[in-house]
Amino acid sequence: MFIISKLVIELLKPVLWIILVFLCGWFSKTDSRKKKYYTAGVIMLLFFTNPFIINKLVLSYQPEKVTLGANDNYSAGIVLGGFAGKNKTDQQTYFSEQSDRFIQTALLYKTGHIQKIIIAAGDGTVFNRDSFREGDFIREQLMAMDIPGEAIALDRNSRNTAENAAFAKTIIDSLQLPPPYLLITSAIHIPRAKRAFTKAGLTVTPYPAAFSVQPPDGMIFTGYFIPSANALKIWDMYLREIIGSLMYRVTGKG
Repeated sequence: MFIISKLVIELLKPVLWIILVFLCGWFSKTDSRKKKYYTAGVIMLLFFTNPFIINKLVLSYQPEKVTLGANDNYSAGIVLGGFAGKNKTDQQTYFSEQSDRFIQTALLYKTGHIQKIIIAAGDGTVFNRDSFREGDFIREQLMAMDIPGEAIALDRNSRNTAENAAFAKTIIDSLQLPPPYLLITSAIHIPRAKRAFTKAGLTVTPYPAAFSVQPPDGMIFTGYFIPSANALKIWDMYLREIIGSLMYRVTGKG
């Protein structure tokens, strides 16, 4: 199921379908069929590169930004991985654009809102497994910021959100940490993650980070009609969450 879900997500990328439609037009033998394929391809391209459409969808799906009060304290914050990876060419590890999860986790600990950090980050790759463990890297970086090792608990084996939840539950039970727990992940990932953690028996309070879409800053009319390559990337993330949520419901994981 893990491999199937990865495959389905890759096959549903809008850019792939746009290319396939144009290729069908290229190889069509009749002018009328070529015209239909090319027209469909242009319509799909304009639709999936329109930032207004995808921004509206994501804003209605993801939660709003959370600001904690001075007395909002939690026994643990659970940060989900997926924001750092090892480059095979230079063998260096790099943070991704989702690394706001890491920043917010460190800030939450430093400001006393969470007493312990649970890192839920193993290896979500299909091939070359065991060559890199994101959780190890995250732990090293947190300790480099003077966060003591005893304040960090690590799940380095989970491959997806459902396993993040199951392994985090094991860690929390072993440490006997009282609920609720702060769940720190990308805003667009919060709905699926919260359901998975609730299904695993954990009471969590969502703390969205790494917002791929933010509320509009005034009225920018160009966003209605000027195509954006970034819109395609956001569609990939949005569809990954929608398909992932559907598969979790079907398999009873959240």
